Amino acid sequence: MYLANRKCACIAALLLAFTCASPAQNFTEYVIPTTDSQPFSIVTGQDGALWFTEWVGNKIGRVTTDGIFTEYPLPNPDSAPIWIKRGPDGALWFTEQTGNRIGRITTHGEIAEYALPTPGSRPWNLNVGPDGAFWFTEKGSRQIGRITTGGALTEYAVPLTPWDIAAGPDGALWYTERGSDQVARMTTAGVVTNQYIVPTPKGAPDMIIAGPDVAMWFTEQFGTKLARLTTAGVLTEYPVPTPHSQPGGIAIGPDGAIWFTEHTGNKIGRFPQSEVFTEYVVPTVNSDPMVIEPGPDGALWFTEFYGNKIGRITVPE
Repeated sequence: MYLANRKCACIAALLLAFTCASPAQNFTEYVIPTTDSQPFSIVTGQDGALWFTEWVGNKIGRVTTDGIFTEYPLPNPDSAPIWIKRGPDGALWFTEQTGNRIGRITTHGEIAEYALPTPGSRPWNLNVGPDGAFWFTEKGSRQIGRITTGGALTEYAVPLTPWDIAAGPDGALWYTERGSDQVARMTTAGVVTNQYIVPTPKGAPDMIIAGPDVAMWFTEQFGTKLARLTTAGVLTEYPVPTPHSQPGGIAIGPDGAIWFTEHTGNKIGRFPQSEVFTEYVVPTVNSDPMVIEPGPDGALWFTEFYGNKIGRITVPE
């Protein structure tokens, strides 16, 4: 199970030809008030603070760039909020994995929830699509869902179980199929037009984003790679230096580089256009860095799933 308790076995990084050693880096970590909340996703809100989900804490958290926390309990117990994103309406939208709902919270803490039509759909990630609506994956029902900011819901059946989803530079949706080692493209009409097989067997394509280079980038958790997929279907893989580090969260930094988390490696990685990896060890041991996002202050912010912290790392000059 993806969120099962993983015992971290940190292995020293192999300094390959395309790898540079990590310099000293400025980390700051903030302890979440709720014990063992297991923070998962994080995003910058319209109010200039960071908003995050507490998977076990059953709350939506907010932290300022000064480290001041506010937490908002969800109306229903055991909802398991997992992913959170900023909407075009200025609110924060999130998925409730076991609650089977899509949630919305304003920057003032007002919460609304929308029940999904399919029982047991287990919504996972969501992102704003090219049509201004939110698109999300349903791991439990093999569907892709769409919800407008007014709460109108539509579901589309897809060939294989979807995992992560993001809008592409071509006006379509791109999503990973973790169990089948594929990445698929779907139009906003709900039609899957292409499926691309990842070269690494059992690579487990995980989180996906549109990169700064008119291509899609994703992590391969068990393949221990970053991958780049053009809209024409050309796929390139880049091995992450630390073996078995399980790369997961991925984001574009303010420096234009690809930044990513390494779950069991307990590191934050950076991959610029020069294609030279740098890895930074998170100060808290076995913290399991999960999702990473650029913050309003020019730094990268990330969740520490087992460390029960929100981390911050500055961008190298």
